Amino acid sequence: MVVGQYGLVGSMQSPIDMSYLADTVVLMRYFEAVGSIHQAISVLKKRAGEHERTIREYKIGPGGILLGDPLTDFQGVLTGVPIFKGSEENLMKS
Repeated sequence: MVVGQYGLVGSMQSPIDMSYLADTVVLMRYFEAVGSIHQAISVLKKRAGEHERTIREYKIGPGGILLGDPLTDFQGVLTGVPIFKGSEENLMKS
């Protein structure tokens, strides 16, 4: 089951909430950082198995999906307008 949400950056809204029916809820989100658009993925709900609570950047390329390290230097990624909380050295590596 896939539910499209309104709003690419900033607050997102869904026409209906069906998360109570799903075994797993995965949120894929665009966010802006360092003057470019990035994509983040997180698992909001998982009924079975281990649950990872980190938010990670992902990229889709010719080799498939690449998952990055957890986005620990940012706060507010799921809002689409994150605030950088890390060091400037880490910001330059992105």
